[in-house]
Amino acid sequence: MSTPKIQDWVIDTDTHITEPGDLWTSRLPARFKDRAPHIVRDPESGIETWRLGEGAALLPVGYTATAGWHEPFPAAPRNMDEVPKATYDPNARLEYMNQVGIWAMVLYPNVGGFGSQAFLNLKDPELMLECVRAYNDFLIDWISPDPRRLIPIMATPFWDVDASVKEIERCAKLGHKGVIFTGAPESHGQPLLADHHWDPLWAAAQACELPVSFHIGTGGFDDGYTPERIATGAGRTTAVTAISLFLDNGKQLADLLFSGILPRFPELKFLSVEAGIGFIPFILEACDHTFDYGEVRRDHPEFELKPSEYFARQVYGCYIFEEYSARALANSIWVDNIVFETDYPHPVCLYGNVREKIDAALGGVKPEARRKVLFENAAKLYKVEPPDVAPPVPVG
Repeated sequence: MSTPKIQDWVIDTDTHITEPGDLWTSRLPARFKDRAPHIVRDPESGIETWRLGEGAALLPVGYTATAGWHEPFPAAPRNMDEVPKATYDPNARLEYMNQVGIWAMVLYPNVGGFGSQAFLNLKDPELMLECVRAYNDFLIDWISPDPRRLIPIMATPFWDVDASVKEIERCAKLGHKGVIFTGAPESHGQPLLADHHWDPLWAAAQACELPVSFHIGTGGFDDGYTPERIATGAGRTTAVTAISLFLDNGKQLADLLFSGILPRFPELKFLSVEAGIGFIPFILEACDHTFDYGEVRRDHPEFELKPSEYFARQVYGCYIFEEYSARALANSIWVDNIVFETDYPHPVCLYGNVREKIDAALGGVKPEARRKVLFENAAKLYKVEPPDVAPPVPVG
C-alpha cells in the first residue's frame, strides 16, 4: 500500500506524556519526599508501577505507552526502559511529530489522572497541592525545546477552589494554554457542575483565556475494570470500559449545557476530550428538545440561547478514529466546533495509521472545512503560531 501524501500540518489536541520516575521526588519540598509519587519496580518481572499513597491502585508505567508495542493490549512495556522514547522525551516527540506531519500536540498527564483525581489518594491537602504544582512546573520545563509546538495543559487542585484560582493565574503567566478539570466533580465528593461553588474557577479561566478540558476518565471507574468483568476477558473489558468512558463524556456535556456556566461565562471555552463526536448531534437535539418542553426557560431566565447554540458558541469535541461522524460533522454547521486528536501513546490511539485515518474521514471534505477541523479551530483555541516550514514529504 502506498504511503498517504502529507497534504498539510495538523494539530493533535490530545496526547499524553509518560512522566519520568523522578518527576515528584525531585521537585517536591524535602518534607514531602518520602511520600512523593514514585515508581516501584518488581525485581522478578521487571514491571514498574506508580505508587500514589498507601492502598491506592498501582498504575503500570507501560499501560499508558503502548503505541507501537508488538503485542495487543493489555500487553505493554514492562518499564521505562522499554517505553518508546517519544513518550517521555520532548525532542524525540518532536521528531515523531515531524514524521507524521503534526505541527503541535496538546499535552495531558497520566499519573495524576486525567483530571487530577488520583492525587486525592495522598490524603494530605498540602501534599496534593504541591504535587499539582510540581506537575505543572514540569510541563513548562518539558516543552522548552519548542513551546510553539508543545502545548501544556495545566492540572488543577479542584478540591480547593481558592487554590485552583491561584494556580490558574500562576500557570497562565508561565505559558500554560488550557485547564484540566473533572467533568464529574460529584463523583469525588464535590459539588455538581451547576453549583456556583465553581464560579471563581470559571472566572479565572475566562480571565486568563484558558479553555477548560473535560478529558474522559475524570469521574469514577465503578463500571470499568472490576474483577467480575476482567474474569470475562481482559480485551473485552478494555473495549467495554473505553466505550463507557466515551459515553460518560456525553452525559457530562449535557450537564455542562444545562449548568448555567455558559450563560454566566460567555467567553469561556470547553472541550470534550478523547470521547469522540458521533454522539454530539444526538446530545444537542436531545438537549434542545428537553429544553423547549421542560421548565428550564421558566426556572432559569439567564438562558437566552438553546443548549445547541451555547455549544456552537463555546464548546468543542475531539475526534480520533471516527470516519463517518468526522465527515458528517465537518460538512455540517458544527465544523467550527470539531478538532482532531490521536491520543498518542495510549492503547486506543492512532499510531502508524494517522494519515490513513485522516484521509479516510476527511479526504472528500471541502479544503476549507478540512483545514478548520485539522488546524484552524485548535490554533484559535490554543493560540498556536502558524508553521514556518512546509509539512514533511513521506518516505515510501
